[in-house]
Amino acid sequence: MADNTMQDSRGHSEAPRFDSFRDFYPFYLKEHSNLTCRRLHFVGTALVIGLVATAITTQNWPLLYAVPLAGYGFAWVGHFFFEHNRPATFKNPFYSLWGDFVMFKDMLIGKIER
Repeated sequence: MADNTMQDSRGHSEAPRFDSFRDFYPFYLKEHSNLTCRRLHFVGTALVIGLVATAITTQNWPLLYAVPLAGYGFAWVGHFFFEHNRPATFKNPFYSLWGDFVMFKDMLIGKIER
């Protein structure tokens, strides 16, 4: 992966820019290197999947209000207290959401440690 970090007019680093999710995912994994942070992401993503599935099957739509709290709550605790970095959501929101689900899948199948 090339260094895609941009600098603003004051010389401060901005979020790296990525041309594809394939380029983004290694960066995403690096931002989630702490095992506790990854585990908290796993729990949050599992809750999101469960809440959405339950809302759809029961047609209990107010459950969807809990989705952002479940997903972001666990992830942000992981970043602020264990990983000590800013969540990738702030830098690359769409790739980050995609990364959450890919990392969840990779943890489920044992491709990365959970």
